[in-house]
Amino acid sequence: MQITSVGHAGFHIRTAAGTILCDPWVNPAYFGSWFPFPDNTQLDWDELGNCDFLYVSHLHRDHWDAKHLADKVNKDATVLLPDYPVPDLKRELEKLGFTKFVETEDSVKTTITGPGGDLDIMIIALRAPADGPIGDSALVVADGETVCFNMNDARPVDMDVLHDNFGHVDIHLLQYSGAIWYPMVYDIPAKTKANFGKQKRQRGMDRCRSYIEQVGATWVVPSAGPPVFLDDELRYLNDDHGDEGNIFPDQIVFLDQMKIHGNDGGLLMIPGSVADLRGKELNSLTHPVDPDTIYGDKAAYIEDMAQRMAPVLAAEKATWAPATGEPLLPQLKAKFEPIMAQSDLICDGIGYAVGLVMGDETVVLDFPKRVVREPIEGEGKYRYGFRIAPELVRTVLRDDEPDWVNTIFLSTRFTTWRIGGYNEFLYTFFKCLTDERIAYADGWFAEAHDDSASTELDGWEVQRRCPHLKADLSKFGVVEGNTLTCNLHGWQWDLESGRCKTSKGHELRSKKLV
Repeated sequence: MQITSVGHAGFHIRTAAGTILCDPWVNPAYFGSWFPFPDNTQLDWDELGNCDFLYVSHLHRDHWDAKHLADKVNKDATVLLPDYPVPDLKRELEKLGFTKFVETEDSVKTTITGPGGDLDIMIIALRAPADGPIGDSALVVADGETVCFNMNDARPVDMDVLHDNFGHVDIHLLQYSGAIWYPMVYDIPAKTKANFGKQKRQRGMDRCRSYIEQVGATWVVPSAGPPVFLDDELRYLNDDHGDEGNIFPDQIVFLDQMKIHGNDGGLLMIPGSVADLRGKELNSLTHPVDPDTIYGDKAAYIEDMAQRMAPVLAAEKATWAPATGEPLLPQLKAKFEPIMAQSDLICDGIGYAVGLVMGDETVVLDFPKRVVREPIEGEGKYRYGFRIAPELVRTVLRDDEPDWVNTIFLSTRFTTWRIGGYNEFLYTFFKCLTDERIAYADGWFAEAHDDSASTELDGWEVQRRCPHLKADLSKFGVVEGNTLTCNLHGWQWDLESGRCKTSKGHELRSKKLV
């Protein structure tokens, strides 16, 4: 098996049976905020796109590059489709001209036939509303000699299905770096923000190491991040100036973390790097350039890349809607109120009014009353609020975007505040701006989940499955004093009361053992 990094979470897997192109991303994403790092524009995309199979893990824009798929990927390729509850991914691929699909079943081993023979694959599909926009997934590929687990930025809750179907994993490709806006966009003191960032940075790497231990692969490739921020106003987000609170550590940082914890199986791959494996044996690892030309002076590399990509960024900004126009209130009423009317559980879970400050116009999303309205005099500061440039809001309304998380929020081109904990219901609402999505998400939250099984952690008996997304707390749970942290997403609970310290609801069953 020959695995070529094509940048970020993207890989090209070559086997005797055929080739699989995974998550190719080249064009800037999230309102031009994110670019692939290191630069991957110089790869031979005509050759890479002439693949037998295509795998797109989910619809986040650093995995779903519609322009690149349309321009560079062979439409005769057979798409390996995750088993998602809402068929948005298949619909989008069909719009681009793809017609051949293998519709897999979640976590079920499947044999596919390429031009050179058979391959065994399995796609682990995550279906919670918090996973990507209605889904995230991981791919296993086995060619009879080598087993590759491409986990990208999915967070499976149970690894047993992997080992039960494929035995030992030879190479594991996975995310290790942050990919969200917290805490960078929050209106909080700089020192507090730095402390939160430092905790998030470490939690992300701890979670990754937990997965590495559970999978037990011979070789590990840190991938699926971080992006590079080339816009002048976002350059501070890059981890190139010694900031311990930066949430986007690069591959070198994580490989050092692996070594500190006794794992020497980490491999650095940059766009164009090729790993040739036969089972556990790494026959060769080659790079297109010396990685030190990138990481030796990372700030200089980013500056050079910013200058080269300036016309690309300018062209992206030229596609945005104008900042001025008709009032936003009627447009937002038309967009949000029908969704509110269909989502009682989610609206009740949000439980309060949320402010949207868009330039000179403020609009209130009144979730308890299911209406979008003007501010009321004397209303005071909203418990949750967002300051967003009006041109971004006008753009997503113009384009009828179904997911503001996958457009505005991941761009980090906004600021926010909150009083109290993170509200998962609120961000789920912003991900589910279609009838189909909101119906699924509201039903998912309403569905009862079994929490009868228990586990022991440092003198406490707690329910084994995390109340958030059902991770196995015997593997991901960490107890410090009276606080339990689930390292899958960093959520925390007070063990004495069972109260979730991260978000509203999601109580934990726990008791102190005598």
